[in-house]
Amino acid sequence: MDKFRVDLYSDTNTRPSAAMRQACADAEVGNEQAGEDPTVNRLCEMVADLMGKEAGLYAPSGSMCNEIAYRVWCRQGDEIILHRTAHAVHAETGAPAALSGLMLHSLDGPRGQFSAEQVRTAVRQPLTNHRPRSRLVSIEQTSNQGGGTIWPLEQIQDIEKAAKDSKLYMHMDGARLLNAVVETRITATEYAAPFDSAWIDFSKGLGAPVGAVLVGSSEFIAEAWRCKQQFGGAMRQAGIIAAACIFALEHNVDRLTEDHENARYFASLIGDLPGIKLELDRIETNLVFFDVSATGMSGIDIANRLRQRGIRIGVSAPMRMRAVTHLDVARADIELAANELKATLNE
Repeated sequence: MDKFRVDLYSDTNTRPSAAMRQACADAEVGNEQAGEDPTVNRLCEMVADLMGKEAGLYAPSGSMCNEIAYRVWCRQGDEIILHRTAHAVHAETGAPAALSGLMLHSLDGPRGQFSAEQVRTAVRQPLTNHRPRSRLVSIEQTSNQGGGTIWPLEQIQDIEKAAKDSKLYMHMDGARLLNAVVETRITATEYAAPFDSAWIDFSKGLGAPVGAVLVGSSEFIAEAWRCKQQFGGAMRQAGIIAAACIFALEHNVDRLTEDHENARYFASLIGDLPGIKLELDRIETNLVFFDVSATGMSGIDIANRLRQRGIRIGVSAPMRMRAVTHLDVARADIELAANELKATLNE
């Protein structure tokens, strides 16, 4: 029996299916570091084609993809413009500074998003030698802490123009890009077109155990390989895990719509519970954030009580909780989790 009857903590907690495990067992492998692993090479070609870029690089994590891109585009003391809730600000242990000596210029804005005008205002004008140099705009699609919100393509294109006018590069943290793709039916190529570099993650809703692929021009990827080596990301017979990513691309993309439907269903079940505040029309993908400040308990209190009932839901702030739907969560699990949350609040 699983420790948790229902695990809504994160879509990173998905487990590889039996068919995915078999694909790993059958994978043809070679020396990834030397470019000789055929399965890794096929995966990189698939993702580059999916996103309309020339080449790709397989990395152990999306965080490494971010840090590689930051290292390639920026120099020590340069500044990255991004949202204040971005993953690189809060969840990469200060890696832009620690690994590459970079500064982060964080912008505010509703639902994890900012505007082209904010970018124009944020760009440092190099009138003196006192200021850091603005170098890169980084956008997270979808915005996690923004509530799983989808950046509108037109807004991204406006930001691209503002960035290019100031000779800035564009990078996309595409951890949940394919959630945006299946929800809007805008292709990954269209979403990636404004960016000089971008990546997608396989260990979230796509259900693979590990890995992300960073894409860009051939010149960018050649330089990215050097940074990957510096960061300790080179691998050997990595086709075993890359095969899981290929399986995910071939079988688990379209089904992401089920996660979105389950997220909205969960939100509809808990939205009227006493003390719970959420905006149902703001649930765009597979993340459900809800405020518990009016319950008389903190998010930690509620999470701990739910754990005793076999339900795991995350806490993103003292009074804010996050439930994440994924391929290991069925409609019946959603109902069970909602009922246990109701019982917890009624105690």
